Amino acid sequence: MTAFITDWYAWIKALHVIAVIAWMAGLLYLPRLFVYHCAAAPGSELSETLKVMEWRLLRAIMNPAQGAVFVFGGMLLWLQDWSQGWLHTKLVLVAGLVVVHHLFALWRKDFAADRNRRPARFYRLWNEVPTLLMIGIVILVIVRPF
Repeated sequence: MTAFITDWYAWIKALHVIAVIAWMAGLLYLPRLFVYHCAAAPGSELSETLKVMEWRLLRAIMNPAQGAVFVFGGMLLWLQDWSQGWLHTKLVLVAGLVVVHHLFALWRKDFAADRNRRPARFYRLWNEVPTLLMIGIVILVIVRPF
């Protein structure tokens, strides 16, 4: 590692973890808002409030946090030994989180336009997907099983 990176490695890693926590908070909360939104009548005060909450969560927290995850994670990746199998698997799971993030963004647009046609149960199930991906990622990073 270069001296600069060595001196700043712990800070980069800390900022990456902070960004991951913020991103995961949004990935876990947004589908819960969708569940509540399913019960709100289109055009109602609750529906309009949920639209604002969903938009702010995605735009002010999730998108910037995802960007920070990639900036700081990219810096950490630059220093990694790419022959490690756990790292490849982790990146596949992170790609899964990105897909989930973009699906949630599309579904938010459906709610914003009062076009949601899915039941609350659909969003309850999708609420578990980021959790399962996160569990896999944490195990891979901490245990490094292969």
